[in-house]
Amino acid sequence: MSENKKAEKITSVKGMPDILPADAHLWEIFENTAQSILQSYGYQNIRTPIVEETRLFARAIGAVTDIVEKEMYSFEDSMNGDQLTLRPEGTAGVVRAVLEHNLVYDGPKRLWYKGQMFRHERPQRGRYRQFHQFGAEAVGFTGPDIDAELILLCRRLWDDLGLPDIRLELNSIGDAEERARHRVDLIKYLEQHEELLDADAKRRLHSNPLRILDTKNPALQEIVEGAPKLLDYLGEESLKHFEGVKNLLDRNAVQYTVNPRLVRGIDYYNRTVFEWVTDELGSQGTVCAGGRYDPLIEQFGGKPTPAVGFAMGIERLIELMKSAGETAAPNQCDVYLVHQGAEAQMQAFILGERIRDAGLDVILHCATAAGAGSFKSQMKKADGSGASFAIIIGEDEVANNTASVKALRGAEGEQQQATVVFEEVVGYVVDQIIGGNACGDDCDEHHHHH
Repeated sequence: MSENKKAEKITSVKGMPDILPADAHLWEIFENTAQSILQSYGYQNIRTPIVEETRLFARAIGAVTDIVEKEMYSFEDSMNGDQLTLRPEGTAGVVRAVLEHNLVYDGPKRLWYKGQMFRHERPQRGRYRQFHQFGAEAVGFTGPDIDAELILLCRRLWDDLGLPDIRLELNSIGDAEERARHRVDLIKYLEQHEELLDADAKRRLHSNPLRILDTKNPALQEIVEGAPKLLDYLGEESLKHFEGVKNLLDRNAVQYTVNPRLVRGIDYYNRTVFEWVTDELGSQGTVCAGGRYDPLIEQFGGKPTPAVGFAMGIERLIELMKSAGETAAPNQCDVYLVHQGAEAQMQAFILGERIRDAGLDVILHCATAAGAGSFKSQMKKADGSGASFAIIIGEDEVANNTASVKALRGAEGEQQQATVVFEEVVGYVVDQIIGGNACGDDCDEHHHHH
């Protein structure tokens, strides 16, 4: 390659965005909050592979769903010919793991997961080809109580994240034979209006007519409103279960709307289905969707085992956190170390390690292509780092075996500077920060891991 020809720039794959350090803080808040809430309800973490056998998803999700028909990233492993797929959702892999490792032999399990999912969709606001989900699955519980627990858990998460405008929609889609009876009548009804259906609806008419009820096409709303309602086909058991869920939600003051048109694009659901919806995000308004999927484990060749779960889109929730005023990057560190000269650099390194041993976060000034940087330029960096203190070591300090400690966050004019004997710097800074002189609201969250 000739020297002057610039290397061609490589960019990220379409619909697979980078998450940059400026946003990492929001992701951490979300993940830590969600994790601690799930733990407080007794859910345990499970981590499954991103790649699974293609037939896992074809069998679980249903061959005539949008996901399997046209959204999966599937490929043949060139080493051995295996048919593999990047996971488009989390439940199928968790259920495979539960069966493969016989996790429910000693009783039901509450599980949670988080990670990347992949769907080859048209990227748009709130919809990506690589996206992240946080989900929970409760396997082995039969009653309406666990359905309600998962919903309460979501409400607690929205409260803790300060997201007020998320509302709950609820429905029951009954059991397979109830849906089969409804389906016959639904197809009959839709066939009478076939000339008014759009291409999507016509395609689904015989393969997946329930999904037509979920259409976003305004021209079809009237037809959909008049369609037979699945709720009217539910038998005694299904109705009793649904009443049980509603009763628990009522007793816990959870607001919800029963939406008889709420269905599921995935074949394995039954009984309770729910969605948490917002109007803040344009057309991609669902931030969390869940429901019961009692038939799935048996479908995979296991003993009949009831199960219920949900999944939430982390990107959408991060957007909501931003619009609710959650700000990005807070303090990066507690202490910024400024130094000039070779001996001072040595001392700064040693001091940095000691301060970290004490449980504080330290940024040590390091040279760039422009050089080591003057005291003035280093102090600017210290200020921009969000640190509470700058510690300065120059020739004088080295000679006197001291360091200068400067508070960066006091009110104007009272940014005091102290000269501290080198051996006592760590104790001094820890006292200042933990003692509350300079740390404002951060004190309580300071490094409880030490």
